[in-house]
Parts: sequence; structure tokens; C-alpha cells
Amino acid sequence: MPDAKGRRIALGCEGSANKLGIGIIAHDPLTGEPTVLSNVRDTFVSPPGTGFLPKDTARHHRAYFVRVAKKALEAAGVSISEIDCLCYTKGPGMGGPLTSVAVGARTLALLWGKELVGVNHCVGHIEMGRAITGASNPVVLYVSGGNTQVIAYAEQRYRIFGETLDIAVGNCLDRFARTLEISNDPAPGYNIEQLAKQGGRVLLDLPYAVKGMDCSFSGILGRADDLAAQMKAGEPGPDGEPFTPADLCFSLQETVFAMLVEITERAMAHVGSNQVLIVGGVGCNERLQEMMGAMAADRGGSVYATDERFCIDNGIMIAHAGLLAYETGFRTPLEESTCTQRFRTDEVFVKWRD
Repeated sequence: MPDAKGRRIALGCEGSANKLGIGIIAHDPLTGEPTVLSNVRDTFVSPPGTGFLPKDTARHHRAYFVRVAKKALEAAGVSISEIDCLCYTKGPGMGGPLTSVAVGARTLALLWGKELVGVNHCVGHIEMGRAITGASNPVVLYVSGGNTQVIAYAEQRYRIFGETLDIAVGNCLDRFARTLEISNDPAPGYNIEQLAKQGGRVLLDLPYAVKGMDCSFSGILGRADDLAAQMKAGEPGPDGEPFTPADLCFSLQETVFAMLVEITERAMAHVGSNQVLIVGGVGCNERLQEMMGAMAADRGGSVYATDERFCIDNGIMIAHAGLLAYETGFRTPLEESTCTQRFRTDEVFVKWRD
């Protein structure tokens, strides 16, 4: 039921990868404007040189779900009776973590007598990005550890114009961090970004793999791994001088971000848009924002991005997208509250947009 102010309130649960997030959001009854009431997150961090395994990440989410939910409720200052629905990430993502959080959401729904709303993780990122930045109808670059897509809205679907043909750009960066045995705290991609700021003496030659509107990152990663092995063996770079981990990180970033800028510009030209919205964890990267901003400025456009509170996986984006769907009458029956590792952005019927 609406709260004392007549607002609809949703609690969102996110756990598709190594971030467990629970957030609570309210929508104004007249304008629909969202208000973030709480946004709590706890991250599973694996040792340097390793990735996060699904079983370990799922164990983390199960262990921390109750305490994160309690923190979110306490920070929001709302009662259980004021919450209208419980939203959870249906997919895409890693099977074990997704399932752990879905079980938690189902349990709360049964305990509290609330309805469930299954949410597409990618649509959550897009809708939260639009709400925070005010971008009206942008081309969306969605870049994260599991996804790389160029998206534009048309006829109540988020249409995918281009995407990765193999691994995601965030996965490419994360895996290279393992090669260099960079810390995973707070995030491997963030630590690569900081190292890259110290590089730039030399731009090492890496494959540039744009194929139409699509990208490929696996070959770039393989070549970067080869160069890292040469560096560790003390072999010189192309200019005959030694090169450093910072040079490698700089070169990797410059190459993959140039590819992303190219396909995004092509999508902008195709749909006639002058707005770019960058969402997903890699969207926090300041160098990517800078490169995209230079391209957009040349076209007389602008770039919209959020900070780490909303770029990185979080529960509030699931609450927001779920509440938008809930307000159109969408519900996920308990017996259908499953998860799927493959749930494409363009499968979602976006009933709340014209």
C-alpha cells in the first residue's frame, strides 16, 4: 500500500555477480519522480590473481542477505507495511549468485505477504541511468563485467544495435588484472584505471576488433597477456625500451575504449540521437567518459553517466525498474520466480514508456 505521502515503494534485490545490493525506492504519485531511500551493497572480493567463482559468490550472498536487507530497511526509515512489492534480478548473470538472491527475495515475499517482480538486470541499469541523469532518449552504452551492448529505445523495446561477439569489455579488463595480479579491492577494473593514469609513455600495439556494430575482446586480451609475459621476462617494448604494467593498462584501455566509442557513434548516427548514456560498472571509468565526451561534443551532443553508487551493480536499480513494471500491472507469480543466466535486454516489453 502507498505510504503516508501516497508514494509507491519497492525493495530491490541484486546479486547477479559479486555485488549483493538491496535498495528501497519511492515513486511520487503525481510526477512519478523516484526518490532513493536506501542503497546498501556488500561486495565479495577474491584474492589478487583470481576471479570470483559462482559457488563462493553465492555463499557470500546467502551469508550477507539478511544483514544487508536489515541495513536497507533501517536506512530507508520505512515499515514493511509501506512496501508495495519486492523486486529481484531474474537475469542475466551467474547462476549460483542469482539463485541465492532470488531465494532471499521469495522468502521475504512470503514472510511479508508481498508480490514479486522479476527484473532484467540490463533494463535496471538503463532505467536507473535515465532517472539519475535526466537523459530523455539516449543511445545507451551498457558496459560491465558480463555485458557489452549498444542500445536504443524503439517501440517499447530496448533494441540492441551492437554487442560483444565473445567476452564483455569488463571481463577483458578483469581478466587482465588477474594476469598482472592486481588487487580486486575495491574492483580490478578500477585498479587498472588508476594504473593506466601512470602510463602513456608508449601505446603498445593491440588488435582493434570492430566488426560492423559488434566488438571482439578475446584476441585483445590474448595479445595483452603475451605482452605481459614479455614484460615479466624483461624483454623491451617496440621502441626498444622496457615497458611497465602501467603502459600495458594504458594501452589496453585506449584500444578497447576507442572501439566502444566507434560503435556508439555509429549508433547515434543511425538513430539521429545526440545523447549518450553510459551505464554498467565500466561506465564509472573516467577515461571512457572523457573519450565518449570528446566524440559527442564533435557531434554537438552530450554524455550522461552516473557515479559508482549507480554505475556499479546495486539493488536500487532493480527496485526502480521493478516498480516501473509493477505500476503497469506486471507481477511475477511465486511459481514463476525463476532465474536465467541468459535474459537479453530486447526480450523485455517496456510498457511504461511510450
